[in-house]
Amino acid sequence: MKTLPVSRRLFLRSSKASVAWLVFSPAIVGRAQAATTKLKLSSSLPNDAKYANGRVYYDNLVKNLKTNGLGETVEVTFFPDNQLGQEIDVINSVKLGVIDLMVSGSSISANLVPLVGTFDLGYLFSSFPQQTKAFDAGAAKPVEAALLKGANIRIISWAYNFGARSVLTKRPVKTPEDLAGLKIRTLPNPVITECLRLMGAAATPLAFGEIYTALQAGVLDGLEHDPPTILASKFYETSKHYALTQHNFSPLATYFSEATFTRMEAKQREGFLDAASKAGADTRAHGLAVEKEALALLADKGVTVVECDREAFRKRVLPQTDNFVKARPEARPVVDTIRATQA
Repeated sequence: MKTLPVSRRLFLRSSKASVAWLVFSPAIVGRAQAATTKLKLSSSLPNDAKYANGRVYYDNLVKNLKTNGLGETVEVTFFPDNQLGQEIDVINSVKLGVIDLMVSGSSISANLVPLVGTFDLGYLFSSFPQQTKAFDAGAAKPVEAALLKGANIRIISWAYNFGARSVLTKRPVKTPEDLAGLKIRTLPNPVITECLRLMGAAATPLAFGEIYTALQAGVLDGLEHDPPTILASKFYETSKHYALTQHNFSPLATYFSEATFTRMEAKQREGFLDAASKAGADTRAHGLAVEKEALALLADKGVTVVECDREAFRKRVLPQTDNFVKARPEARPVVDTIRATQA
């Protein structure tokens, strides 16, 4: 690298010119003060504008930022398909402030703060509208507070995964006995792994980005996920039987690094949080609309969609919630609020 000598006289002359330029260019100064905040948003799902919740949320967020006047001062770059790493690594990067935003199910953050795992308890929610009623009643507040305190991560919006989680397998499953011994991929989360074990499966935690090749290689016999994600990720190419166990109505969270939140200007922060919250509401509506459509498309692609013995699975999983609360008494208010909205 070359270093060019600069005389003191030239330096002073240049400095005076720079000062004069700034003094007589207020418009330029104003633009400099309104610096653009650049944010990175990660999702493990493909870049699918209809069936992938991360992309749908991103599009809604950008739309709402433009609506409230932040379109030019907050720039969000979207990284789908695990481009910034596997989810377990990304959530830790959000904690550290290396990555600003992440859209994912609540399950992944339970690895940092176990209380979040309450939302993964099998058959705790009966539908997505009931989940919204429970969150409106305050069920999410203790979880949000615990995650902020324990991991420096804010949840700035709640949406839905695009449909209830059910089981896609290589052979038909209608009862817990049919599921026995099958290696079913679960999230690397002890609560949802235990749920699948109680349902009868050989629950196998695995990173999302490794599922497809594991199914191809026979390492897995199936996985559990919602219909649009199975469609967007093309898991139907490896497994042709979808049992509607509907064991989990998983909430979708937008995780925001507290480090990023702190460095934003107050006015910008307020507008951004408003846009993020509205994007969550827009994404909920979209998710409800595409679940049935995705099921129909899966059937068109040769997947047999089966109405299984859901009650038999539910009875097997029933003890999980009480055992969880005994081990973690702080989950009691969350569970009680959710149960109070089931009627």
